[in-house]
Amino acid sequence: MFKRILIANRGEIALRIIRACRELGVETVAIFSEADRGAAYLQLADEAYCVGPPKAAESYLKIDRVISAAEIGNVQAIHPGYGFLAENAHFAEICRSCNIEFVGPSHEAMSMLGDKNNARRLARDARVPTVPGSEGLIRDEAEAINLARQIGFPVLIKASAGGGGRGMRVAMNDLALKSALQQARAEAEAAFGNGDLYMEKYVEHPRHVEVQVLADLHGNVVHLWERDCTMQRRHQKLIEESPAPTLPAATRAAICEAAVRLVKSANYTNAGTCEFIVDRQGNFFFIELNARIQVEHPVTEMITGIDLIKSQIRIAAGEPLPFAQKDVRSSGVAIECRINAEDPSKNFRPTPGKITQMFVPGGFGVRFDSHVHVGYTVSPHYDSMIGKLIVHQPTRTEAIAGMKRALSELRIEGVKTTASLHQEILNHAAFIEGSVDTTFIERTWLP
Repeated sequence: MFKRILIANRGEIALRIIRACRELGVETVAIFSEADRGAAYLQLADEAYCVGPPKAAESYLKIDRVISAAEIGNVQAIHPGYGFLAENAHFAEICRSCNIEFVGPSHEAMSMLGDKNNARRLARDARVPTVPGSEGLIRDEAEAINLARQIGFPVLIKASAGGGGRGMRVAMNDLALKSALQQARAEAEAAFGNGDLYMEKYVEHPRHVEVQVLADLHGNVVHLWERDCTMQRRHQKLIEESPAPTLPAATRAAICEAAVRLVKSANYTNAGTCEFIVDRQGNFFFIELNARIQVEHPVTEMITGIDLIKSQIRIAAGEPLPFAQKDVRSSGVAIECRINAEDPSKNFRPTPGKITQMFVPGGFGVRFDSHVHVGYTVSPHYDSMIGKLIVHQPTRTEAIAGMKRALSELRIEGVKTTASLHQEILNHAAFIEGSVDTTFIERTWLP
């Protein structure tokens, strides 16, 4: 086991990793920007180093400064958390070239799967269903129009290096496709420095289901069941739960087995998430693999009893998985609500500011993962998520009731949050019935 780990992240996930390391007897080195100086969670780390000004591009994303902090801190490994450098293959390669273990997959696997077009090819080779679309990258407008007519409109243009909905456009006809190509390419180049695009048949009104996997350095791969992430706005997840409601047992088994096949075929190691869409007929299609820990990982931890952060660290240290697939049980139902500093009534506008009052709910099966506290200032420089409220109960009905109770107890004043929206969603008949799709929020709440 490592003696010291640097955490190349901030906020909630940094605190989550600090706690896991402490329980493993591993010392931690935290990094922070000037905007996060004085954050309470930094006091729980054994050491903390400033890596730059508030802008992420000048601090948390500065690879040379992160590596310098790791060398000064005399660490054996770096945990990237999620976001920032978590899926940066170049960063993973630099870590290992400096004899610092990267808590995640190899840079080769990350590069291979980070290119979504290449990931689709790997999926097809592993007999994992993919949405009908281009075999490779779209070379020009004429090719795109010809292909779209073959597979049928509507079609979805996606950035090969994309994520978070950026570089993604839906086209309903030839004219819209020409515009979508230009917009998606420009957005992808600006966001990722890579304007490569590919095309898929647009699956209307799908559900979003993902499978958590763990793979060690000894060839062992297991899935930890699925999470339903259908409740989202503009490709940003709001609520996650497991098991996926109304998903037939046979489909659940098939989608989990498909994820394992893909991970094995890619020689992938550590934690990863295979994301799928499920159409109205129950067919599922692979869309991408996230080569990192996910924001919603507590949902899986609650139903399986497996600590995913500790598992990541143990795998990176060379330890084999202590369990086989038959040992991974799914118990009860877990639901997570992301609490963001945003105003849903104003198109989810971020609401940075100082938290003046705060009361955290508790009780049986309730967990709140957050780094904020009274007096904490939510920065305008980073993601607006300030916490994750998770409820685990024996049944979905009880989990929904528990979440509604916990949300009613949650008090965060000084900034507007999405808590009230979550209450509305949990009271909506479509959510209770499990009959929603990924466009539900846009159709129901957004102008």
